[in-house]
Amino acid sequence: MDLVTLNILFILPIFLFEKNPESDLKDLIILNLVANIIWLLSSYLLAAYVIYKQVNLRILARKTLISFGIFGSLVSVFVYLADFSNPNYLVLTIVFGFGLILLITRLTLTSYVLYTRSNTKFFQKIIIIGYNETANNLINSFSSTQSNLRCLGCFDDIELDTNSTNFQYLGRIDKSLDFALENKIAEIYCTLSPEKFPYLYELAETAEKQFIRFRFVPNIYEFLNRKAHLDFVDEIPVFSLRSEPMNYATAQLKKRIFDIVISTMVIIFLLSWLLPLLAILIKLDSQGPVFFRQQRGGKNNKGFSCIKLRTLSHAISSDTTVQVKQGDTRLTKVGSFLRKTNLDELPQFFNVLMGNMSVVGARPHMLQHDIRFAGLENRYIIRMLSKPGVTGWAQINGLRGEIKETFQLTKRIEHDIWYIENWDTWLDLKIIWLTIQKMVIGDKNAY
Repeated sequence: MDLVTLNILFILPIFLFEKNPESDLKDLIILNLVANIIWLLSSYLLAAYVIYKQVNLRILARKTLISFGIFGSLVSVFVYLADFSNPNYLVLTIVFGFGLILLITRLTLTSYVLYTRSNTKFFQKIIIIGYNETANNLINSFSSTQSNLRCLGCFDDIELDTNSTNFQYLGRIDKSLDFALENKIAEIYCTLSPEKFPYLYELAETAEKQFIRFRFVPNIYEFLNRKAHLDFVDEIPVFSLRSEPMNYATAQLKKRIFDIVISTMVIIFLLSWLLPLLAILIKLDSQGPVFFRQQRGGKNNKGFSCIKLRTLSHAISSDTTVQVKQGDTRLTKVGSFLRKTNLDELPQFFNVLMGNMSVVGARPHMLQHDIRFAGLENRYIIRMLSKPGVTGWAQINGLRGEIKETFQLTKRIEHDIWYIENWDTWLDLKIIWLTIQKMVIGDKNAY
């Protein structure tokens, strides 16, 4: 629907150009093609059309808004660079017209979702078999999420004290199917192991013959005492210790496109004029090269040459183990300013463009520090499952600079691993925005 309306907005002006020069019409057709490509890329990067079983209206609105912002910005940049003969008001009308269509369709979807969530005739009633920690977590999840599922209670062969539970005890398991038929239950969730209670298989088959979906909820904590990620190899379930959304080929392509677009824009529109100015200031302030290269640990612990602006008064070899400290006498006046504003990291966008780094990821450390930190914290190496970043989740949460205590290293690793397990394009954009904010207002840990 969005693509159809976008193209209609471009088709309408074509009729207005019947008597106009052929070049105007050609420019409009080219712009139409580019606008389609830009919208497809921006909406794909933000996963704007990915809607799971339960629609999260806040996420939907956020992804749509950011996708449209990227779309409008890139179309405007393209029109400016291409120097089309079409009037600017025509392009603005098309862009804002498309924005209006997006607003109307999203408001329509939002109204429908809110209506179905507030109207009881759309509710799906469910029951749970087996009361245990898994069942308790399941009912809490149903209660906390915006869902049209309504849990009526629990069946268990051990009678429960309803005063000590957060939902209703309905009776023994052998009474569950009769209750489900009488109360028009849509789904039954079973938290008991069918290996220990074989009759559950027969119960499941009987329920499905009555068009009641029967779902088994395995208690993986019996053999794994932490959260785990479930995946499938064909039809074989495979548990892993963590979710890695960046591990999929499509996600890697999406993140690489994102990195190329952002780094190219930064290099063209910012570094092209800012780097020469900073280079002059560095040269006037102290002797030595403008840039500083150092071997750092990359993805899968593979070293790469990290590019920075020089901030110290003398060259430091790549095998040093000395971190820059607060009030470090080696810092130059310009270098101190560059580090406080993070401007010394800007050349790393060339690393991003070359593929050694990502715009967002765990910050890379010196190779010797990687060895030392890995010895202090067992999970340290996990942060190297993805490319290091110019900025990261740990940095925007104040976990940057010198590591004085082990707990600082632990907190930084926790944030880096959280990013790996929860990555999406929106999170990258959020981190970039918060990084820019910190550059403007300052960070007490930046020195």
